[in-house]
This record gives sequence, C-alpha cells and structure tokens, in this order.
Amino acid sequence: MSAAAIDIAIIGAGPYGLSLAAHLGQTRRSFRIFGEPMRFWSRHMPRGMRLKSEGFASNLYDPKSEFTLEHYCKENGIPYAHIGFPVPLETFIAYGREFQRRYVPQLEQVEVEKLVERSPGFELTTAAGETVRSRSVVVATGIGSFAYFPPPLRDLPSALVSHSSHHSDVGSLRDRRVAVLGGGSSAIDIAALLKEAGADVELIARTDSLEFHNPPREPRPLLERITEPRSGLGIGWRSRLSCDVPLVFHTLPEHIRIQAVARHLGPAPCWFTRDAIVGKVPLHLGATLDRVESAGSGIRVIFSQRGEKKSIEADHLIAGTGFKVALSRLKFIDPSLRSRIRSTEDSPVLGRRFDASVPGLHFVGVSAANSFGPMLRFAFGANYAAKRLSRHLAAA
Repeated sequence: MSAAAIDIAIIGAGPYGLSLAAHLGQTRRSFRIFGEPMRFWSRHMPRGMRLKSEGFASNLYDPKSEFTLEHYCKENGIPYAHIGFPVPLETFIAYGREFQRRYVPQLEQVEVEKLVERSPGFELTTAAGETVRSRSVVVATGIGSFAYFPPPLRDLPSALVSHSSHHSDVGSLRDRRVAVLGGGSSAIDIAALLKEAGADVELIARTDSLEFHNPPREPRPLLERITEPRSGLGIGWRSRLSCDVPLVFHTLPEHIRIQAVARHLGPAPCWFTRDAIVGKVPLHLGATLDRVESAGSGIRVIFSQRGEKKSIEADHLIAGTGFKVALSRLKFIDPSLRSRIRSTEDSPVLGRRFDASVPGLHFVGVSAANSFGPMLRFAFGANYAAKRLSRHLAAA
C-alpha cells in the first residue's frame, strides 16, 4: 500500500515523540506518528522502580503545558509532590498513555521497519507493509536500542547474560542466584527489585563506593538556592545552565560537549534505594571485570579487586551498565542513508534545529545530547525539543 506524501513523519512515541506531535497538532503541517506509546518505559523498565527525576521534571508537554503529571495525579487521586516524592514507574506510564489519548489520538501503533532516502524526502515502510512518503522525518526512538554491554559480555548467550533493560518483570528470577554488574541507578534499581522478589543477589561495580544522591531538602535557605539552584536535572549551576541555555552548549567545541555529556550526571543511584541495598546485598566494589565463563548450567564471573583475583558463580548475570548512543544500532535506517549522516563516536552531529547532515532528517532525545547537552538525556528535555523543532518544521 502507498499513500500521498506528508510533511513530517515521527518515529517513536515516548515523551519526545508525543510532545512533538502534540505541538505539531497546532500547526498546518500534515504529519503521522508511529510507535507504541511509552514503549521503552513499559517494556524495558522493571516494574516497581521509581523515577530519578522529581515530579515537576517528569512531564510530557502539550502546547499550553496544561496536562502535567501533577494534573493527571490530581484527576486520579494519586499521591504527588513536585519534590521529594519519587514517581512510580506505573504512574508515569499511565500518565504518558493518557497524554497520548488526549493530545495525539492519531498515533499509529505500528513499528517503522525501514527508512530510506527518496528525493525529495524519505520513504518509510511499516511493519504492516505500508509505504509512506514524507518530506521530513524526526527520529524519536529513545534509548531502547542503545543498551550497552561491556566487551567481556557481548558473545555470551542471552540465557546467561542480559541487560537491565530486558527485565520489565524480575519475578522470573525469583529464588535464583543473580550477579548484577554496575554501580549506577540501573544496576542498583534492579538489584533492589531482585532482592525484594526473593533472588539471591550480588553486585559487582568498578566504583570504590556507591555514591547515592541525597534526599531533597525543602524549603532551602535563600543563599543555598542562589549558590545551588534547582533545575529539571537536579541541583547546581551546571545542571541549571544545561536546562536554560542549550543553544549556548551547542556552540561549544565538539570535544568539550561530548566530555560534558559523558561526565555530568553520571551513574548514581537515588537515595530511596539505599536501604534496599546497603547491608542486604553483598557488594564487590572497586572491581574490574576480567571475564565471564560458563560454569555448569550457570556462569562464573571473574574479576580483579584491589590486586586480587576473585570470582562468584551465579545462574544469571544482569548488566546494569547503562546505554550508549549508536546510530549503527538503529537497524530501521537504511545503510545507504546512515552512511550520509555525519556522526562523531556513532552519535549524530546536529545543527541548531536538531537537523542531521541529511536535509529533512532530525533527531531528538538522547541521540541529540552530544549536540544540545545532558538535558536531552531526560524526559525534561522534551519541552525544549518540542517547542523548538515544531516551530522550525511549521515554518519550513
């Protein structure tokens, strides 16, 4: 099947795709949006976890900023606080889906399997076999394709080794021995949930100590609010400037931007997981992973710790090792098109309007972080991206 050309196609229906579609709905541009609403959050985040971001920074964005998470919670009698009350994953998913029903009812819940360049514009092929022609395309697929595995784990079978994003439900690992690799929030969150589910958990991390975020204190003294201002990314001027002036960040030399994104707000578990881990889960800190090998029906994890070789055996290992943007992992992008996208470290290099080197192609969300700053790694950045990109696309 084929259809008349449209102005804009959006691939992805998470916070960025849905917020952009809600803004484009106020313009005269024809567009279609493809994907399952809140797919990553519902399929790749473990049930029972809570968001690191505060309530006020966990919104999707309609043009008038009317339907916030706070608004949704009040409508449904769900506990909420701007600061200090961790948002349950299930609440965030339900809110995002309700946002989609209200503001993006035209969402087509079908995956895009192929994106090719067809001058002028692009051609998309959906899983339903439909061919769509579009003058512009926005890739808003989030981080689901970018799960990072350290090299020693990459050739091992999925029955023995998996990524934290592969476990929306940890109940299948109840009563099993599970090794968790990593010292950031992904690792700590899933280790805590595994322990709660009844698994025998041990954690291995490079860091010498687990640096938990401190719980927020409100109200804060005036001097502290001036020297350490709050933003959608947390406390401090670096986070505040990342949110307030992303175009200034965009003007910085590329190597500085990449370093800033990699180092700012690095892996760190939240305060509300401390009690579930400390004193309850064996911690092997300051450890360097050497190799992982089969051991009977399970695995043996071999690591170095303070100059000493150690090992533990488990039925399964979960890599809580985060995500790393890699254009090569977006398999729906045709290789000939991908080769024309200018990139650094396999991340797209974007102009001031989220535009890639191929005219008409745009990236938002984590794929845009190296160009616009760490705010684009979080749902909070969807507000800026939706406003700026929708204005550009409407005027194009």
